[in-house]
Amino acid sequence: MSGELLINVTPSESRVALIENGLLQEIHVERHTKRGLVGNIYRGKVSRVLPGMQAAFVDIGLERAAFLHASDIALHNEVAGEVPEHHFEKKDIRELVRDGQDIVVQVVKDPIGTKGARLTTDITIPSRYLVFMPSVTHVGVSQRIEDEQERDRLKSMMSGLEGEGGFILRTAAEGVGENELIQDAKFLRRLWSKIQARTKRKKVNVLYEDLPLARRVLRDFVGTELDRIRIDSKLAFQEIEQFTGEYAPEFHKLLEWYPGERPIFDLYDVENEVQRALERRVDLKSGGYLIIDQTEAMTTIDINTGAFVGHRNLEETIFNTNTEATQAIARQLRLRNLGGIIIIDFIDMVDQNHQRRVLHSLEVALSKDRAKSKIHGFTALGLVEMTRKRTRESLEHILCGECPVCKGRGSIKTVETICFEIMREIVRVNRAYDADKFVVYAAPTVANALMDEESHVLAELELFVSKQIKVQTEPLYNQDNYDVVMM
Repeated sequence: MSGELLINVTPSESRVALIENGLLQEIHVERHTKRGLVGNIYRGKVSRVLPGMQAAFVDIGLERAAFLHASDIALHNEVAGEVPEHHFEKKDIRELVRDGQDIVVQVVKDPIGTKGARLTTDITIPSRYLVFMPSVTHVGVSQRIEDEQERDRLKSMMSGLEGEGGFILRTAAEGVGENELIQDAKFLRRLWSKIQARTKRKKVNVLYEDLPLARRVLRDFVGTELDRIRIDSKLAFQEIEQFTGEYAPEFHKLLEWYPGERPIFDLYDVENEVQRALERRVDLKSGGYLIIDQTEAMTTIDINTGAFVGHRNLEETIFNTNTEATQAIARQLRLRNLGGIIIIDFIDMVDQNHQRRVLHSLEVALSKDRAKSKIHGFTALGLVEMTRKRTRESLEHILCGECPVCKGRGSIKTVETICFEIMREIVRVNRAYDADKFVVYAAPTVANALMDEESHVLAELELFVSKQIKVQTEPLYNQDNYDVVMM
C-alpha cells in the first residue's frame, strides 16, 4: 500500500490530505482562528456544580462553559492544593469539586454543535514514542504492539525511568532503542515542569496548547508507511523540516517542497473528493449507493441496490452490494470524520452466513482506521450498531453551517403547500379585519404558481372573500417566505 501526505498551507487555514493508493482517505482541516482544542491544558474555574448530573461546568475562557463529569476527575489538583492521589474512588461530584475552585483540566473533546468542550483532570501529554501521565506511576504498552517479547523489552527499558508520572509506550515505539525512549521521557517531564510552573501565574489561563495541525498529524502518523510528504508552503516546509529532524527523523527524508503552479490538492482530485464527502449520497461502483445522514445524536447509513441487478439471484445481489458497501462505509467514516453512535441499515439478508461475512468485511475495512471503533453486530431489527471514537468536529461541521432556508431541517415546504397557506391566511385576515383588497408578496416560484396553476383557485377565493387579491413577486424572498398585506 502506497501512502502520501499532501499539506496545503495558506494564511487562513491548513489542510492535510492522506492519499492511499491514489485515493483520498482522510482530510484534516484547521482554521487558524479556530484551532482545535483537544489536548490543550487550561487553568479553569468551576462555575457551577450539578449534583443531578454528577458533573460540573468549568470556565476555561471559551464562549461556552466546558463540561467535567465526575468519572473524569482522577488527578489531584495542584492549583487547589489537594493531597495527591492517583485515582479517586467513586464519589459524589460535590466531594470532588466546589463552585469557584481553580482546577487544571485538559480538553478531550472539542465543542460540538451546542455542546461545550469535554474535560478531564487526568492529564496526558503525547510525544513521538510516549504518552506522559502525571497522575500515575505505572508503564503501559500500546495494545497494537502484539509481540509479547517486544512488550517486555520496552517495559524493561522504561523501568529505570523512576520519578514523577507514568508512561504509555505508543505503537511508534516498537523496535526503538533505549536512548530514544529516555530522551522522549526527559522531554515530557521538562514540559510538565513548565506547565506546573505556569499554574502559579494567576493571570495565565492556557497552560499548554497542542501542536498546529501539520506537525500534530505528523506526530500522530509516526509508524505509518508513507512514500512522501508534499508541502506547498516554503515557510511551513522549513518549520516541518526542523520538527521532523528533531521528533520524526524517519519522515525527514520524505519531505518535499511543492512549488508547482497547479494547486497541490488538484494532484489527486482532493477538492472534488471533499465536495462529494459533503453530499448525502455515495455511489458504489456496482450501481448501488449509500445514503448518509448526520444528526446530533447519531449518524445513519442506508444501503440500496439501486441499478445493481446482479447476475445470479436476489440474495447474491444483496450480499455483493452489502459487501461492497462495507469498504465505502469505512472510507466515508474516515473521510468525513464521523464519530459517536453509527447505525447501518444493510439490505436485509436471510442467510446468516452472509450476515457474518458482511460483518467480518466491515471489521477488516475498519482495521485501517486509526480512530478506535467497535461493532456491536446486528440488532433484532436487522440494523448494525457501531461506535467510532469522536474527539473533533466532523468534516461537515467544520465546512458547513445551518441552511438559512430550511434551518437545518433538510427540507422546505412545497410551492403548493405555501400557496394554500397564503389562501388560508387571506381568509383568516378577512374575517378579523375590514380591508378593501389584499396584496400577496411572495417568492418568484410561489407568485408564479398563484398566477398560473393556482389562478383558478385564487379567482374562487376572490369571490369567496369579495375582495380583489393582487400577487406581487419578491425576488429576495425564500420559497417559504410571504406577506399578506391589507390595503
